[in-house]
Parts: sequence; structure tokens; C-alpha cells
Amino acid sequence: MHAIDSTTIDLCLTKYDWAHYRKNKGAIKLHTELDLSGNLPCFVLMSDGKMADIRAARENIVIVSDSIYTFDKGYCDLKWFKLIADEGAFFVTRIKNNAQIEFLGQHREVNEKLGIIRDDVIRFTGYQTCKKYPGKLRLVEFYDEENDKCYHFITNNFKLAASSIAGIYKQRWQIELFFKWIKQNLKIKSFLGTSKNAVMTQIWVALIHYLLVAYIKFLHGFKLSLTEITKRIRDTLMQNLSLLELLCLD
Repeated sequence: MHAIDSTTIDLCLTKYDWAHYRKNKGAIKLHTELDLSGNLPCFVLMSDGKMADIRAARENIVIVSDSIYTFDKGYCDLKWFKLIADEGAFFVTRIKNNAQIEFLGQHREVNEKLGIIRDDVIRFTGYQTCKKYPGKLRLVEFYDEENDKCYHFITNNFKLAASSIAGIYKQRWQIELFFKWIKQNLKIKSFLGTSKNAVMTQIWVALIHYLLVAYIKFLHGFKLSLTEITKRIRDTLMQNLSLLELLCLD
């Protein structure tokens, strides 16, 4: 399973005049594909803030057959949906409110105890949309009792249980946590230089740090969180200590 999303890092245009985003605002974007089996980034693209999320994904992400990709409504592009399906992979996302669709029948019995109040087969009926994705899709309506909110998911996967489809989209939140973690724990909000190369280099170094710490944690089975490992390394960076000994300390 893979989650796809982007995050924006704001920059001051007076210092970073190459990072045009809006008229009076500068920014760069981190377009990311997160492998949910270990919550590790398997693809990252840095662009100016103007690049659309769907363009970055469509032009750069390699679709792997038999994988599942989950993303929010910002990536709704029927041509891309068809590309994913044609490659033998699956997608789970939310349907747009103004989508023109036709209900073809019920796919499976609903299960209100699990929050499933609709599980139907649909197809797009708009003049352009039906050409871009002529095949059938599955619409799952899920009621989140905790937040008292209904979600409408579409997918080309007709095998998994409807509750699993809802669970897959819920896992998309892991990429939001990844963005939050790197912004809070790594130095990517203030920069040592103002050139494009300086900013990009600092972000790449931060991401390399994340991968190395995650690898060390996995390789040695440390129960420490990534935050605690990063803190210990930061606090003892200038000391002549063995990394393994440092991380094994209670």
C-alpha cells in the first residue's frame, strides 16, 4: 500500500526570490509517495509551489502492479485512474461532490455495525468523464461515528471488504504524520542558505537522516521512537560516543 500527498514549505519571497508561489508568497512543495508497510518515503520530488499535485504524481510516480494507492481528492484525475487500473494496480480515494455518476446496482450487502451504509457499483456519465474512465467503479459510503461524518470512497477494487476500503483510506493519514514529523524534528523550516541549491540540499539531507534513523531502528530492533533516537543523536553529536552504545542506554 502506498499513500500519495504533498506538503508545502513556506518561504519568504524577499530572501528566496526564486520560489514564486503566489503574488506575495514563496514556497516549495514536497511531493511524496509513502510506502505504508514501513511508513518510509519511496519517492520524493521537490518543486516550486505552483506545480499541481496530480501533475507531479502522473508524470513521476511509477505504478507497480498489484499495489494499492490511496490519496485525497486533489489527485482526482480519471485518466490517471485508468492508468493505475491498466497497470494492474488499485486506487482508493474520495469522490468529488459534483461527480456525475450512475448507480448500476449494489455490490455487497451493507454492514451498518461496521459503518458501511452503501456499497454500490457505479460508472461516470459525464460527456468527458465517461470517455476518460469508461469502466465500472465501486462506491463505498462509510459513516465515521467518532467524528459524526460520512465519507464517500471510490475504488477499482471489487474484492476487498468495504470496511477494508475505508481502512485503507484511513491509513492515508500516515503520510500527514510523516510530514508533521519531519517539520517538527528536522531542520527544514529555516535554512542556512537562500539559494535554490542550498534549500534543496538541506531538505535532501533531512530526508536522508530520516531514512538512516529508520534503518538503524529497524536493523537493531530498538524500541525507541524515531523522535527519541533523533534527540539522542542531536544531544551527543559532538561527543566521541558509539552510536549503538548511545541508543542502547536506558
